[in-house]
Amino acid sequence: MDVSLIPAFAAGLFLGASLIIAIGAQNAFILRQGLIGSHVFVLCLICALSDALLIVTGVAGLGTLIKQSPALITVVTVAGAAFLYGYAFLALRRALKPEAMQAAREGKRDLRAAVLACLAFTFLNPHVYLDTVVLVGSLSAAYEGAARWAYAVGAMLASFIWFYSLGYGARLLQPLFANPMAWRVLDSIIALVMAALASGLLARLL
Repeated sequence: MDVSLIPAFAAGLFLGASLIIAIGAQNAFILRQGLIGSHVFVLCLICALSDALLIVTGVAGLGTLIKQSPALITVVTVAGAAFLYGYAFLALRRALKPEAMQAAREGKRDLRAAVLACLAFTFLNPHVYLDTVVLVGSLSAAYEGAARWAYAVGAMLASFIWFYSLGYGARLLQPLFANPMAWRVLDSIIALVMAALASGLLARLL
């Protein structure tokens, strides 16, 4: 990489990291899949590639289109809230079951179901469009030419690093989750996070 592009690359990397490293539906899903060792590589790849696609879309100039489509944001918001409430209910139901291994087995799903859930967590979340397409896309306008795409690559790299670190790093916590209570606490937290995110989405429409 041209040395002159490093500042733009670093700016994109740090912005991407600041947007993605937070407790959210997608991160909670990847964390749980990492803990039970279920399709981790594929799911992390889907999350990272999805972010990359949206970042490229934003940097290419389509962030303005999203800004000018409130109806689209409304549809995605309602659908996303409904999905998050449903997942919160499932997490709460798991939390009420005491056996850790039973919870782990029930958390495992076939690849198709896992991929569909991962895509739903990604594309039914209006924040992902606001963060990647609109925000990253808008801020990339401060750079021109190769520097603009170096900025985009930095933001995309942050997603790859984060999701794979979260997915595979979760295995370090597996000894802790041999305790049934740890699973119950995790699923309770996930249920609260999902419900809070869903409520927050709907509150924005009021």
